[in-house]
Amino acid sequence: MSLKISYSTDLELLAIVNEDDEVVGSKTRREIHQEGLRHRAVHILVFNIQGDVCLQKRSMTKDVNPGAWDTSSAGHVDFGETYEAAAKRELEEELGIRPSQSLTSIGRIDACESTGWEFVQIYATRYAGPLTPNAKEIDMLRWVSQSEVLSLIRDHNEQLTRSFYRVWEQFLSSPLSPAFLEQNFD
Repeated sequence: MSLKISYSTDLELLAIVNEDDEVVGSKTRREIHQEGLRHRAVHILVFNIQGDVCLQKRSMTKDVNPGAWDTSSAGHVDFGETYEAAAKRELEEELGIRPSQSLTSIGRIDACESTGWEFVQIYATRYAGPLTPNAKEIDMLRWVSQSEVLSLIRDHNEQLTRSFYRVWEQFLSSPLSPAFLEQNFD
């Protein structure tokens, strides 16, 4: 029987990575953020059958971008975890989704100031079931058409996180995006 330890996200152990995204050590989330060290994160875009994307309004208790609209799900990659495993974990923790298949890798963003020194791997998935938002993480969910997303971006909407702009730009520029959106649900 395994015992799951509950602790603040500040104490999560994350990998420190170099400029090539190679693990060079580990520290807590708090230490990594305070020291501005490179680390890893995932962002997942969840699309419904109509091609709308789910946006989450981040909880007002979040230390970064409280109350701002963001990708469907996002989070840090824990020490020793793969990007895809982190994405699946975040989907389950934040939205109650248990993906039965591999997620579609859309691309990545190199660590830089606008990502908070995170190497960000972006995934997409299509989902037709109910969503169960984690109240500790998310204040609200909203399905938004792609044209609405473009309007929000064009208007330089300050209610969007800085990382959302980068993730959406990467999604639109990915050669996988059109084929992904044309896939049928299983």
